Amino acid sequence: MWRNTLYYGMLIIVLISSASSVIVSSSKDQLSPKQCEDLGFTGLALCSDCNTFAEYVKDQELISDCKKCCTEDSDDSTSKITYSGAILEVCMRKLVFYPEIVGFIEEEKDKFPTVKIQYLFNSPPKLIMLDDEGQHKETIRIDNWKREHILQFLQKKVQPNSASS
Repeated sequence: MWRNTLYYGMLIIVLISSASSVIVSSSKDQLSPKQCEDLGFTGLALCSDCNTFAEYVKDQELISDCKKCCTEDSDDSTSKITYSGAILEVCMRKLVFYPEIVGFIEEEKDKFPTVKIQYLFNSPPKLIMLDDEGQHKETIRIDNWKREHILQFLQKKVQPNSASS
C-alpha cells in the first residue's frame, strides 16, 4: 500500500520538477513489465524520473526498483513510441466509479478498432499497450484520466491501421 502511495507521490513530483541528469540501467537489471506493475511502477517512466524521485524519497530499495523499471531517456523518446493496439482492462463492478472511462467505452471506443475492452475482476482501469505480435509492452494506469486524455493518448500512441483488425 505504501508503495502505491509513494508511486503517486512520484508522479506528482515528476510533473512539478524537471530532471537534470540521466540514469542508465543495464538491461540485465531490468524487471519485466509485470514485475514492475506488481511493485507499483506502471506507465512509461523514464530513468530521469527515478533521479527526481530520489531527490524526495530516501528509500534506496524503492529507488533501485524504480531504476529497474524505467526506460532509458533519449531525445523525445516517449513521443516516438507507438503501438499496434491496446487492451483497456477494467473491473466491470468498479466502472460506476469511473464515469470518464464509461463514456469512452460507450461513445469513443469504436474510433479505435485495435483497442479491445477486457473486463477483469478487481482490476484497476489500465491500458495494456501491444506490439505488432500482440505482446504486452507497457501497462498504463488510467484511473484519473478524463475521456479526452484517453482519446489524445490513443490517437498519438496507437497506430491507426493494424493487420490484427
